[in-house]
Amino acid sequence: QVQLRESGGGSVQSGGSLRLSCEGSGYTHSNSYMAWFRQAPGKEREGVAAIHTDGSTTYADSVKGRFTISQDNAKNTLHLQMNNLKIEDTAVYYCAAGYGGIWWSFRTSQYNSWGQGTQVTVSS
Repeated sequence: QVQLRESGGGSVQSGGSLRLSCEGSGYTHSNSYMAWFRQAPGKEREGVAAIHTDGSTTYADSVKGRFTISQDNAKNTLHLQMNNLKIEDTAVYYCAAGYGGIWWSFRTSQYNSWGQGTQVTVSS
């Protein structure tokens, strides 16, 4: 497993922005990938955005056009820029890393390592 640590969560008003960061290099594999998931109280963990080692990205429909995932390989850091935040974006956000699986599926079983999570709270 790889060690992952999220930061950047906090409280923001609706329409505001936050940038999450995840320290951790991910796996060294031709089919490796990293992603952001989130889990709201009483709901299942859901995929938000994922990035493959080849630079391909995919997003959940609910965040397309508002969130951007990026990876700074030199600094071993994954980012999630979140703009135009909505109340329904409130959740604990988790960074995840995996390899060898169907990375665009957002299935939690495809990810081998997880961070501890960071809280994002959006208020009106």
